[in-house]
Amino acid sequence: MNKQYSVLMSVYANEKPEFLRKSMMSMYSQTVPTDDFVLVCDGPLNKKLDKVIDDMQQKFGERLRVFRLEENQGLGLALKFGLKKCKNELVARMDSDDISNKDRIKKQLKIFEELDVDVAGSNIIEYDEKMKVKRTRRVVPECHDDIVKMLKKRNPMNHVTVVFKKSKVMAAGGYKEMMFFEDYYLWARMINRGYTFYNIQDDLVSVRADFGMLARRGSLDYIVCIRNFEQELKAMNLINIFQYETNLLTRYLVALSPVFLRDILYNKALRRRV
Repeated sequence: MNKQYSVLMSVYANEKPEFLRKSMMSMYSQTVPTDDFVLVCDGPLNKKLDKVIDDMQQKFGERLRVFRLEENQGLGLALKFGLKKCKNELVARMDSDDISNKDRIKKQLKIFEELDVDVAGSNIIEYDEKMKVKRTRRVVPECHDDIVKMLKKRNPMNHVTVVFKKSKVMAAGGYKEMMFFEDYYLWARMINRGYTFYNIQDDLVSVRADFGMLARRGSLDYIVCIRNFEQELKAMNLINIFQYETNLLTRYLVALSPVFLRDILYNKALRRRV
C-alpha cells in the first residue's frame, strides 16, 4: 500500500482555536500518518490560533508546513494555493473544525490500491457545534454512475472527506473561486473530463453543523451564487435547460425560506436521522 499522502487544510481568523486543535490532532492520530501537512492561513489570524499552530508544529515537526497569505482570499483560492504546495500525488482534504476517524485515511488508501478511482470520499455524521449531539448523516452514493446522477441535482461528495489525485485535480483547473460551491464546481469539471469517483459507505468524518451554515445559505449573496453555479453546470452540458430551471426553482425556494424551515428541509429531505 502506498502510504504517502498530503493533508490540505485552510484556516482563517474566525475559526475557534479549540476546534482547529482537535481537527489537526485527528489527522495527527491517523493509523497511517501523513508525511506532508499543508496548512494555509487565509489572511492574518490571531494569537490563540497562532498558539495552536505553534503547538501543532511541535508535534508534526517538519511534516507540517504553514503558508500564510497576506489577505483573506476565500476558501477556493486558499485551497488553490495550498494544493500547489502539496508534495504527494494523493491529497486528503480536511476542514479546520471537523474530526476524522483514526482509520479514515487507511480505508481510503486501500480504495486507491484496489480500484481505479481519482477521488474517494465517504459519508459524514453531523453533530451540534460542541460535537456532543448527533444530528444527522449525509449519505452520498457509492458508485461513479450514481455520483454523476446525483451531481445534476446536489453535491454528490462530502468535501471534508475526500482524498484525490493531485494531478487530476490540477488537470481539471484546480480549485477556483465559486463562493459556496468551490468543491461542487471542481467535481463537475472533473466528471466532465471523465475522471472516476467513489464514496466509501462509512461515516469517516464527524462534522459540526449549526444554524450559522443554514443562515448563510439564505443570503442574497448565496442566491446569486446559486445562479452562477447552475449556469456553469448548464454550460458544461451536465444539465439541460429543464434541469437548470428546476434546480434554480428548488434552490431558490429553500434559500428564501425561514431558517427554521430550512433546517427542517435539510434534516428531513436531504439527511438521515441518527
